[in-house]
Amino acid sequence: MIKLIVGLGNPGQQYEKTRHNAGFLFLERLVSNYNSFWTKDVKFQGWVANCPIDSQKIILLKPDTFMNRSGQSVGKIARYYKLAVDEILVVHDELDFVAGMVKLKKGGGHAGHNGLRDIIAHLNSKDFYRLRIGIGRPSEGKVVADYVLSNPSKTDLGFIEASFVRIEAILNELMTGDIATVTNKLHRE
Repeated sequence: MIKLIVGLGNPGQQYEKTRHNAGFLFLERLVSNYNSFWTKDVKFQGWVANCPIDSQKIILLKPDTFMNRSGQSVGKIARYYKLAVDEILVVHDELDFVAGMVKLKKGGGHAGHNGLRDIIAHLNSKDFYRLRIGIGRPSEGKVVADYVLSNPSKTDLGFIEASFVRIEAILNELMTGDIATVTNKLHRE
């Protein structure tokens, strides 16, 4: 059962709508749709919301560190609430998927994603769930860092926002741990 959803992104207005902030953008949507609110919590180095999903209170976390230091925040909140690693879902951008494609997986490496790398180091485990939201790859010769830190095109943003709708449709199953159903529904599309 998922008890904590972490959205990855970078703090600051200049990064707000960038591809790298797909995790933040999804959590913003949840807070809005579930009539919740954010509270800055310095002990967790992040913004925290309690969101009533499927009649359970799920903790949402947006680390207030930069992406490369996300693990500091995730590690602190996981230890404080004594969460098992498999009770944590990290929502992040995925370069290897076209814009809007979504896949769920448990465990695995960081695939060069520095936010995941830091979370793995601070949790001392790879076995948390990851909800990977496709942002596409930059064209040949473009710098990946510049690409992920830029705003998506209007078309790509539409695909990414449509993925949020699909995720919300399976959120109850995801929170209760019905991973087979979630994977089946998400990966079919």
